[in-house]
Amino acid sequence: MGEGSNKRDDRKDCILISLISVIVLLGVLIFIHELGHFLAARIGGVGVVKFSLGFGPKIFGKKIGETEYVLSWIPLGGFVKLFGESENESLSPEDERRSFLKQPTWKKMLIVLAGPVFNFLLALVIFVIIFMYGVPNLTTEIGEVQKQSAAYNAGLISGDKIISIDGKTIKNWEDLRPVIAAGNGKETEIIVERQAEKKHFLVKPMEAKSKNVFGEEISTYLIGVSPSGKTVIERKNPWEATIAAGEKTWEISKLTILALVKMVEGTISPRTLGGPIFIAQVAGAQVKEGIIPFILFMALLSINLGVINLFPIPVLDGGHIMFYAIEMVLRREISIKVKELAQQIGFAILAMLMIFVIMIDIERMNLPIISDIFKYFK
Repeated sequence: MGEGSNKRDDRKDCILISLISVIVLLGVLIFIHELGHFLAARIGGVGVVKFSLGFGPKIFGKKIGETEYVLSWIPLGGFVKLFGESENESLSPEDERRSFLKQPTWKKMLIVLAGPVFNFLLALVIFVIIFMYGVPNLTTEIGEVQKQSAAYNAGLISGDKIISIDGKTIKNWEDLRPVIAAGNGKETEIIVERQAEKKHFLVKPMEAKSKNVFGEEISTYLIGVSPSGKTVIERKNPWEATIAAGEKTWEISKLTILALVKMVEGTISPRTLGGPIFIAQVAGAQVKEGIIPFILFMALLSINLGVINLFPIPVLDGGHIMFYAIEMVLRREISIKVKELAQQIGFAILAMLMIFVIMIDIERMNLPIISDIFKYFK
């Protein structure tokens, strides 16, 4: 009786932590996204009627100046309502000049673009802080040398610290593989530190099969060594951290786009997608690990949100940008009926996708049905 009660209490705590974590996570991401639209509109001289974090019934609302700031119950989105965003809105002559629809197309495009841009900026700021705080990296010390491998044949042994490869300084273990792979199997000079002495070795990498981040089998060149597992905290100055953060943001953005392309091609299963349930569970797990893993997960999701929002699908920011780009080329506005129809199609696509990923979440996690979840709180 006692053991079963403890298990149920643990499950209840786990669900509660996951719920709070995902609310905080999505709340920050949505706030930053909508803040981008809000600030771009204000800087561009467009009036803002409402800034809402969440949808549905209002929890809290306060009007400051001309803008009402609202917190709503459903934390799965948000919106910024601008002056004159709909054609049938009645405005005074002064407000008409500050309405969204009266702005030049390029300005409307920038206001819409600001949301995704702020998501990328959030990730960039998080990475800068993390790199300045310090990131644990595997040292270049060799832990194991595979028998009959290129390193074994050349004379490398466990405990050697790799200093450079073909004149390129190796600072941590992550630097090793790309430098070796770039050599395309040609003989390379590896300098190691062994018992306070520098030793030079000529190593000819061997071709081997491995898998990339998408699980695809690829050919690469390896020397047959593994790390010792020792780590060192690497801290960067503000300039180095900014450069590294920019590279990391770009790298994750490219991987996100490539993953979606490969999913369309059929290389990657759509079952790898994660919905709100999966995000909640991962967020809860990251919180248990500590604040650093949690905010790194936030940075990753922020980049994903920025990339996905730029896709040319009506309802998303990318869909609006696509229409504005077409208008700039045609030099005339697209009719409201066409836009409304496109919005409805886009909404239907997103709704089906959301249902699909939630079903994947339930299947992947072997989760109880909703009615069972509520039982944990009884």
